[in-house]
Amino acid sequence: MADYYDILGVSRSASQDEIKRAYRKRARTLHPDVAGPDKADEFKEVTAAYEVLSNDEKRRLYDMGGESALRNGGAGAAGFGGAFQDIFDTFFGGSTAARGPVPRGRRGQDALVPVEIELKDAVFGVETDITIETAVRCGTCNGTCSREGSAPTTCSACGGSGSVRKVTNSFLGQVMSTTSCGVCQGHGTVITDPCLDCAGEGRVRAQQTLNVNIPAGIDDGMRIRMSGKGEVGPAGGPQGDLFIEVHVADHPEFTRQGDDLVCELEIPMTAAALGTTMNIESFDGPEEITIEPGTSGGVSLRVRGKGVGRLHRSDRGDLVINVHVITPTKLSGREKELLKELAEIRGENAPEAKLVSENSSMFSRFRERFK
Repeated sequence: MADYYDILGVSRSASQDEIKRAYRKRARTLHPDVAGPDKADEFKEVTAAYEVLSNDEKRRLYDMGGESALRNGGAGAAGFGGAFQDIFDTFFGGSTAARGPVPRGRRGQDALVPVEIELKDAVFGVETDITIETAVRCGTCNGTCSREGSAPTTCSACGGSGSVRKVTNSFLGQVMSTTSCGVCQGHGTVITDPCLDCAGEGRVRAQQTLNVNIPAGIDDGMRIRMSGKGEVGPAGGPQGDLFIEVHVADHPEFTRQGDDLVCELEIPMTAAALGTTMNIESFDGPEEITIEPGTSGGVSLRVRGKGVGRLHRSDRGDLVINVHVITPTKLSGREKELLKELAEIRGENAPEAKLVSENSSMFSRFRERFK
């Protein structure tokens, strides 16, 4: 038989994608349904070449010793190192004879998908649909890897057992060992007529839309695990898991500190001195805030239960409002007169500098607040 690389028309350094494209191109033109029965033998050659070169282990064996290396599992090219490994496997439990054929289907890989949500969604939780590109079961062969009407054939090299026995000459004499079959890769069967849509993999790439439930209280960088929603494995094997990595977008007015929502409120000097009520727009709607007379800058007001939902709990954190008193910088003549008059009334027209410690100043603010 000709060289497998020549059969597919690829170089010996071809990537797996190049091998797959070459196989699909040749298989579509040589398939008996298209080219007729005269091309059946050539189609089988192309399929056999792809079966070997698309598998990393089979390709490695083939590159080392051609078809003979595939038939004996690579013994012809293994040399002394291979013989020593066979001895080690024989005496220390490396035999696979009792295991039987290896299932062709394997678990698919896990997938990680980033999702961005608004801060409000983190406060209350949200359900959202995401569209991902992933490996899904081939709809044509339903994961069997074979063309409709055909099925995998028993491997002629191992007789369907998935393993082969070989005798190796060593310094201990002849040693018989059992290894995984290099032709069928231990599956016991060979895909002789693969599905053209999935190239015998039992899965294809496709877009899929999933509904994701993002709980209240989730924070930036946290991940949600969706079991069994990852990629379908080779030969229609079970799906891996899907991990949703949540990123919370910045909000122009609110920030998050733990389970609390924090915002900054600016009020005029007169409102701070006289006191007032005002409404702010929170995530729960309008919230009435009471500014007590004599409120000073740096005071924080707390609205209980209006913050971020606590993860996997029914309660919420608080809404914290940091108050900033705005001192006017541009005064009219009349405004200056009134402020001077107020300063005289309060005896503050010539105030004396008085330094206080930061702790005592903070204590004073709390004391006045609780009065």
